[in-house]
Amino acid sequence: MKVFITGGTGYLGTVLVEHLVKAGHDVAGLARSDAGATRLHEAGATPVAGSLSDTAVLEGAAAAADAVVHAAVDYAMTDESAAVELAAVKALVAGAASGTVPKPFIFTSTALVYGFEDDRDTSEDAVLPEVSAQPVKVAAERIVRGEAGISGIVFRAGLVFGRGGSPVVTGLIQSAQHTGTSIYVGHGENAWTPVHVDDLADLYVAAIERPVSGVYNVAGTVPFTFRALAGAIGDLTGKPVASVPLEVAEQNFGPAARILTTTSRLDAAKARDTFGWSPAPRSLIDDVRSGSYAEAAAK
Repeated sequence: MKVFITGGTGYLGTVLVEHLVKAGHDVAGLARSDAGATRLHEAGATPVAGSLSDTAVLEGAAAAADAVVHAAVDYAMTDESAAVELAAVKALVAGAASGTVPKPFIFTSTALVYGFEDDRDTSEDAVLPEVSAQPVKVAAERIVRGEAGISGIVFRAGLVFGRGGSPVVTGLIQSAQHTGTSIYVGHGENAWTPVHVDDLADLYVAAIERPVSGVYNVAGTVPFTFRALAGAIGDLTGKPVASVPLEVAEQNFGPAARILTTTSRLDAAKARDTFGWSPAPRSLIDDVRSGSYAEAAAK
């Protein structure tokens, strides 16, 4: 199957390309630089020169593919980046819908669309709040879900980890190294259930090969608390661990610090049942203490 992917040189996208190529798919990836094109070529994919602003390129590449994956993520959250994201999604959807048979179109969303309130509904059919950490994702989801000419699939993943990556985890590690303290906010007993990047990539491959339209929560099987994560990072970096109020965390992480106070109660049963997906019991805490993050820190 010919698969076109955006974000194929990013954290998740790099692993996705690897898994898609290994599964025997013919992968083309958007490359906005020569270095990105080289990485895609070395991974066995065909580079497509352009950026998310090149809507004609996106539409043409999506039209030429049998399946489309939008894995590009922009954490800037500015008005400009939001406009680029929505225009890109519209172009990709238009290209994918131009054929006679609905194509699989996987949109990478986030559990952050559910908002910050502790008692919020996090089921796939929840009414999403107008204010969240990623409002552009809510708007983009509507574009994907509203197009009848594609098999639109939305994955709302929680924290993605593994292979020494993830902006949240690496950001906390770098903060500890820079400030001399590994922090958590408040009591730190708020828990998330993260998903390993390789398990997530397996889910994308399964959805491309056996597409079923819909929205799916994505989470692994081993939860962690932010207090335990801070302890693991403290062990990794040799720094003391401390609780701080939200105001102090915001000095290091800005408005995104509020994410560190939330609990993520994602139920991924729908994704498991629909796609026959079985994420492995991998622990973020173990990965930080003695796995890929320890290897990355040693380098």
